[in-house]
Amino acid sequence: MAHIEGIDLIKQYGAGEAAVLAVRDISFDIQSGEFVSIMGESGSGKSTLLSIIGALNTPTSGKLLVDGADVYHLGQEERADFRRQSLGFVFQNFHLIPYLTLAENVMLPLATLKTGKKKKATMAEEALDRVGLLKKANRLPSQISGGEQERVAIARAIVNRPPILLADEPTGNLDSKTGAEIMRLLSNLNDEGATVVMVTHSVEYARYAGRMLLLSDGQLVQESQSTIEKGAGGQRKMSQCTWCIGP
Repeated sequence: MAHIEGIDLIKQYGAGEAAVLAVRDISFDIQSGEFVSIMGESGSGKSTLLSIIGALNTPTSGKLLVDGADVYHLGQEERADFRRQSLGFVFQNFHLIPYLTLAENVMLPLATLKTGKKKKATMAEEALDRVGLLKKANRLPSQISGGEQERVAIARAIVNRPPILLADEPTGNLDSKTGAEIMRLLSNLNDEGATVVMVTHSVEYARYAGRMLLLSDGQLVQESQSTIEKGAGGQRKMSQCTWCIGP
């Protein structure tokens, strides 16, 4: 299960005249197994909201509930356990360790797992296989393309099969063809049961999601519920949309 609910979330930086409200009284309800995209201009609060959902950024006020539990009422160790067991993070800049092989990079989230090295290696191989890179497991990040590096980052995020996958501009540094490949991969993971929450600037990629949340100046200003159909090659397309930006 991975039901995520935000209730009256506010995030303020600074105080007095210097105060900045990055997130302004946002509430949302993401059902288990949903694919939700968060859109908005730079500075709209997208990444701040995602970091709150990821238990990385304590809100000034409000609640974040995951399966009914208030994440920010957990102790530090419990919250770290929650991130390790329930969340997978995919970043725009990959954050791969250059001197580690792809398999070793993927194994990093398993460092504190109380199991043998052989089991961890098997889990890393399975994750790399899911993103189509098992044959390159012993290469270094510098020996593969940018798109492949992002796939390694996704493998690292899913190595312990977390129920929630959070992606912050996962296609931001990629060309359109490679970006579409990454989106199909995220879609497939969602089809397998993962709850996916993705921040993106791209309307085209946002349309892979079943729902879009639009932020402006830290506020949730619009929400789009859509019907998703699969086209040739498994590519998703939005057949109905209550609001859509662009063509």
